[in-house]
Amino acid sequence: MADQLLIHDDIKLYTTSDKFYFEPTINPTEIMVIDRVTGEASVKDINSVRIPIPANAYKPVCGFLGSIKLISGLYLVVAKYRILVGKINGHEIYQLAGTDIIPYTRSTSHLTTQQIADNNTYERMIRAALETPGIYFSYSYDLTHTLQRLHAVTPDFHKMSLANRADTRFLWNRHLLRDYSHDQFSRFALPIIQGFVSINYVNINGHDMTWALVSRRCADRAGTRLFMRGVDAQGNVANFVETEQIVERGGEKSSYVQTRGSIPLFWSQYPDIRYKPPMTLAHEDHVAAYTKHLRDQIQRYGNQVLVNLIDQRGREEALERGYRAAAAAAALPGVRYEPFDFHAECRAMRYHRLAVLTDRIAHEQTEFGYFLSRGGSVLLRQSGVFRTNCVDCLDRTNVVQSLLAKLHLTALFKLLNVSSSDQLETNFEHLFNNVWADHADAISTQYSGTGALKTDYTRTGKRTHVGLLRDGINSLTRYYKNNFSDGFRQDSIDLFLGKYVVAEGEGLAAPSPLRRGHDWKYITLPSVLLVAMSMFCAQAVLPARYSSEVLLYLMFWGAAAGATLSYIVRHGAEFVDWPSLDAGGLASARALAAQQSL
Repeated sequence: MADQLLIHDDIKLYTTSDKFYFEPTINPTEIMVIDRVTGEASVKDINSVRIPIPANAYKPVCGFLGSIKLISGLYLVVAKYRILVGKINGHEIYQLAGTDIIPYTRSTSHLTTQQIADNNTYERMIRAALETPGIYFSYSYDLTHTLQRLHAVTPDFHKMSLANRADTRFLWNRHLLRDYSHDQFSRFALPIIQGFVSINYVNINGHDMTWALVSRRCADRAGTRLFMRGVDAQGNVANFVETEQIVERGGEKSSYVQTRGSIPLFWSQYPDIRYKPPMTLAHEDHVAAYTKHLRDQIQRYGNQVLVNLIDQRGREEALERGYRAAAAAAALPGVRYEPFDFHAECRAMRYHRLAVLTDRIAHEQTEFGYFLSRGGSVLLRQSGVFRTNCVDCLDRTNVVQSLLAKLHLTALFKLLNVSSSDQLETNFEHLFNNVWADHADAISTQYSGTGALKTDYTRTGKRTHVGLLRDGINSLTRYYKNNFSDGFRQDSIDLFLGKYVVAEGEGLAAPSPLRRGHDWKYITLPSVLLVAMSMFCAQAVLPARYSSEVLLYLMFWGAAAGATLSYIVRHGAEFVDWPSLDAGGLASARALAAQQSL
């Protein structure tokens, strides 16, 4: 990569009454100037700009992430802190550890009181999106592409800026950088991904190597667990993640890619305060959407084995049948559907039964291969991927993906004469298991709000009772967040990714979606339930003796609690924290969920 295209890694941010100045700290030759009034930005020669404030009156930042429009106007989004994760292909990779959003306008006196309140809500949404763990970047390496893709590009590709050449599926701040695509901003616009990166320097049987795991979450249908399911009309699926396992030894580099993503049908599972809300298949053309999604996957990755881990009986059965039917109806060449009922096969902690699955797909594991280069020459290419899913594409999916990744490593180590065993070296296997468990927790937190389930198996190779207890706690936490706090989180994602754009004059000339409040029942009935249960418990515990009056009180408060709870359960969707911005058309879904809960 040409040196002039490396992104500035340390910057002095000067803020005056009418302009922002971004001056690189090391050997500055250029400076980016942003007008706070017009919003116009340009990059100029450092000698042509005089900053009208003292040289020490700056704020140190480590990256320019873009800008976003809220009610009061535009906001700068900058990276303040970073943590070095390690090096891939000789390039430093960082985790974002702190950000700041800075308004262009100097006051909010032009806004009404309600607009100021709404603008503060939007600010909290942007901060929440940026504070989600698992945002990574590099000043010189394209984290959005796999090693194999980077070896298949044209010479012109390397002349482009990192932001312009990024795979837009994984460019998490693409909306923020929309006005900074011109070549003049190539050394300032810093692309970021969301997902997981772990880079480890290991020695296996005397061989020094780098082993890395990189996962990239797709921004096209991003969201929270119960508000974003299935596929859209363009073939994008919820919780799509590309996971790349990288091994480097000297001039040798290997990469193995897997994908995960929601079942590519039109289906939903909107929260309604039940622990497991029903899954609903829509009356739409599933085969067309499935076909669009898979053709895109084939074009990008080659042949596909669709590993479906959901239950083939019970509440998940309709989804399995629909997926199987779509795969059969489309009959795409190079695509094979492989169902494996994870819960039925592995019940009672019989996780050794996963060997049944790995045996069934062993042929494709060998056939698809992996990417391998030596000294810049490509020796092997990966010709297909395993696309794995369960319902959430989290817990069961991660267990299977870690097994496939382990099989890749044993095959690679044999080829490189690192090991002749079918088992990983003990110390490295311990590291491998823990990194994949950390990976599971990271992807799960970004989608569901909690760490993953079943990570005790990933970490130790066996299911434990302590792990079951931890899973129970995580499941209850997921239940609470998915029902009572994920509306705000979904809004944060939609606003940050540009799925929802704040309208000009919102809250005055245009209605504010934040004003779509809940009706009186949202607060009143839960409050009545809390009071009734408290009074019932007090009447049951406190009296020294029970009289007819006390029993009447118990009956009254018990009936009040029962009636209120019954109403809340029957109308559960009305008590869920739904998104306000409706970027994904969830207003109609909310009405449908409310109707289904009757």
